[in-house]
Amino acid sequence: MNEQKQDIWGSPLLRSQANSPNVKPPEMLIGYLIGPFGALLASGIFTSQLQNYLTNVLKLDLAFLTALQLFSTILIVAANLVVGQFIERTHTMAGKARPWILLSALTLSVSSVLMFLVPFESQAAKMAWIAIAYNLYYAVGFPIYNTANSTLVPVSTRDSRQRSALASLTNIASLGVMGVGSMVFPMLVSMALKEDQHLWLIAMLAVALFSALTILLQFRFTRERVTEESAGQTDSGTASASIGEQLKAVAGEKMWWLVILFYIGFQWSGAMKNGSMTFFCQWVLDNRFFTDLGMAENLGDAWGMSQSLLAILGAIPMALAAAVVVPLANRFGKRQTAFAGMLVGVAGGIIAGLGNGQIVPVAIGVALKCLGSAPACYLILAMLADVIDHIEFTSNIRTDGLTMSVYSALMVAGTPICNAIFSAVLGASGYDQNADAALNILGQGAAARTAISVSYIWVETVGYAVCALLVFLWTVEKNLPEEQKAIAQRKD
Repeated sequence: MNEQKQDIWGSPLLRSQANSPNVKPPEMLIGYLIGPFGALLASGIFTSQLQNYLTNVLKLDLAFLTALQLFSTILIVAANLVVGQFIERTHTMAGKARPWILLSALTLSVSSVLMFLVPFESQAAKMAWIAIAYNLYYAVGFPIYNTANSTLVPVSTRDSRQRSALASLTNIASLGVMGVGSMVFPMLVSMALKEDQHLWLIAMLAVALFSALTILLQFRFTRERVTEESAGQTDSGTASASIGEQLKAVAGEKMWWLVILFYIGFQWSGAMKNGSMTFFCQWVLDNRFFTDLGMAENLGDAWGMSQSLLAILGAIPMALAAAVVVPLANRFGKRQTAFAGMLVGVAGGIIAGLGNGQIVPVAIGVALKCLGSAPACYLILAMLADVIDHIEFTSNIRTDGLTMSVYSALMVAGTPICNAIFSAVLGASGYDQNADAALNILGQGAAARTAISVSYIWVETVGYAVCALLVFLWTVEKNLPEEQKAIAQRKD
């Protein structure tokens, strides 16, 4: 049986191309940047435009969307925890996470198009189809990929600097797909796709094919060096722990809770902002800037340009920060770098909020807020990997499976939970689904515009203030080099 497994994973088609004991540029670029970018592209589009598609293209009832997204969260969290344990108990020559990366080339790409292939006209049939398709993506396809992908960083290497670089690249990929979802796709929606469901389907089919190809490349150009350390060990080194043992190990570790709470505040407040961005640009932001310049015929077409402008002005500082975040973290530590970033983000949020829908102050504030978010975006996986090593030092077990399944569950659950909350807020504020976007700020009532502004600007601003306090208390990296040396000595 073992020989058969070795033949399968050692075959020319499945054998890893990462042969060096150290992480090299091809592995970094293909395995941790290009691969995740393609795999997460649909997710980035969904984060920005799925709420708009379900609300304004399919015209689904807001109460149904709220109930669906809240109920789905239960399935999403359970699925991520289950997948995490499957990964923890996978033992192959390819590692424990990479086989699941390979499987997701099929599951993720197929599930990403089902919400756009709606063969029914009646509302009841549409709602049933969307309920199934929504959960096939968020509770099956996405957990398989994202949990495995998140696990790759801590098991790729023990070199803290290389791990920070890999975490940074992985999160650059995540930010890149968010950029596509909030910059490019809104213009495509406002100018071409509009409310044509057939065109939406064609666009998402192209995305799915691209995802499948890049996931296959990621599988080929990654390697699990930390997993290989324990290959064949039965009575020395790190033990293979049950979920109960992993839960006990993480539950008693304050540093684990701090980084998880930090991630919840950061990710979920960002999900609220992303889900409400289109609505903010349609109904709150004054879009006359583009009509006055003659770049759009009416305000109904201009909102896509406004969203793209805000996304671009947010992406530029984050792209520039990519060159300095890891060097800053290597010099000052992840904790201090992320803390300073959160403070900058709070300042940017205040400026955007005080802009009162005027595009110039809002754009400046958004740019500052995105600049401040860069350290947390680029370093969160490296921070989690540091905590996993710290727990391995104190308890002699690896908690990759549990920690990364929790991380993945929090990432994917943030979107439906925050979209459900936002749907409920829209309904309570009197949001009119049939309003004409060409009326811009006159198209919705004051209560709806206020609710949208709070969701887009102030929720994330407050979240960043809380995150600043949490990361200030996170001190795990102080003794990490000595702890990693002790772990290595146990395996000798």
